Amino acid sequence: MLRQHRRALAWLVGLACIAGAVVALFDIETPLRPFLISLFLLVVPGAAVVGLLRDRDPLAALSVGAAASLVLNVLLAEAMLLFGAWSPRAGVATVAVLGGFMYVLRVLYRGKSMQTEQGARTR
Repeated sequence: MLRQHRRALAWLVGLACIAGAVVALFDIETPLRPFLISLFLLVVPGAAVVGLLRDRDPLAALSVGAAASLVLNVLLAEAMLLFGAWSPRAGVATVAVLGGFMYVLRVLYRGKSMQTEQGARTR
């Protein structure tokens, strides 16, 4: 039962993050705009980094994910200000692309490690 609640919460947070990206990219005015966009910017990079940390202590992975999320957002904001290219839409799009790239890395990494584990089992 706890597993079902976790899965439901993960889906809810994922849908809220998608809604935050859509609200920011299409400049939709809603009272939930600050919450949804902040949730997207904080959760997506952190979740992507946590996904790359396989077989780690859950608390350590969450801590590293939260720190990585904050670092990525701050570095992105500083770079945009430094180059005079401040754009909230571009920031959200960049975070989405980086999150997607890290997700692809996770899929490739886990696929490779699963193949090596299967090869080790057959020997």
